Amino acid sequence: MVELLAGPLAYLVFFLVIALYYALITLGLNLQWGFTGLFNVGVAGFVLVGAYSSAILTTPDDPGRIGGFGLPVPLGMAGAMLSAGLFALLVGIPALRLRHDYLAITTFGIAVTLQLVALNLQVLTGGPFGMNFVPRPLYDELGGQGGWNLAYLLFVAALVLLVWRGLARLTASPWGRVLRAIREDEAAAAAIGKHVFRFRLEAFVLGAMVMGLAGAVYAHFIGFIAPEDFLPILTFQVWAMLIVGGAGDHRGAIAGAVLVWAIWTGSGMLLDLFVPPEGKAQAAALQVAGIGVALCLVLLFRPTGLLGRRG
Repeated sequence: MVELLAGPLAYLVFFLVIALYYALITLGLNLQWGFTGLFNVGVAGFVLVGAYSSAILTTPDDPGRIGGFGLPVPLGMAGAMLSAGLFALLVGIPALRLRHDYLAITTFGIAVTLQLVALNLQVLTGGPFGMNFVPRPLYDELGGQGGWNLAYLLFVAALVLLVWRGLARLTASPWGRVLRAIREDEAAAAAIGKHVFRFRLEAFVLGAMVMGLAGAVYAHFIGFIAPEDFLPILTFQVWAMLIVGGAGDHRGAIAGAVLVWAIWTGSGMLLDLFVPPEGKAQAAALQVAGIGVALCLVLLFRPTGLLGRRG
């Protein structure tokens, strides 16, 4: 009986860790879009920066590439947040002077450029071969795969709760009220003396730091990262999660992440069961189309998402 339960329970733990990883990214995007109105379509790029930064800082020395400093994992995660935030600051100063679709095009281009850099800068990132031996702390002490996955799930759940509560306090503060004012009417916010660009930049950087932290969480859970982990489809998934859950609501961001990831993985399992091997490529396209149809239905019948906008 234990062996029969081990498989489903192990998969459930794995599913929840990945769902909470997406929840962290969605919380970062919610701060940028849901509260400030920043149309960031470069989500995957900031997650990539965080994942590779933490991996470079914490992996053992490798003569084949730069990095491999072997630092403790907490320092790697802190470095991931710092590097993603600094990168967001550098690109945000020029990019946030753009509006709406122009900002979207710029951030998308930044994310694609970062993915190509990771693919080709083999001396730093391992190139198309990726980075192995990303440390999984206390793996042996916690009994290997099963025990470690469960412990990591508890850690990531606590991390999501901490980020959620921190962002909730920030967005309920006067700072958060200014963000909502900028989202609703930027000109009016500027007219009452608010430094709109500064607030937009602060929200952009803080959201990117949360995305960078999510990248580090993913890297240390899987133990291996490659450029293919940060393709534009990641951005599409996160936007779907935020729209379904409800932009402007932190609980909605988390609920949307779990629900859309459940639909994504469930539909993938069904396609694997019922689609013959020669039709797998077409089936993958149908999976993306199915999520798109679900998004259209949400926008038609529940335009504010599952939980709506509270802010």
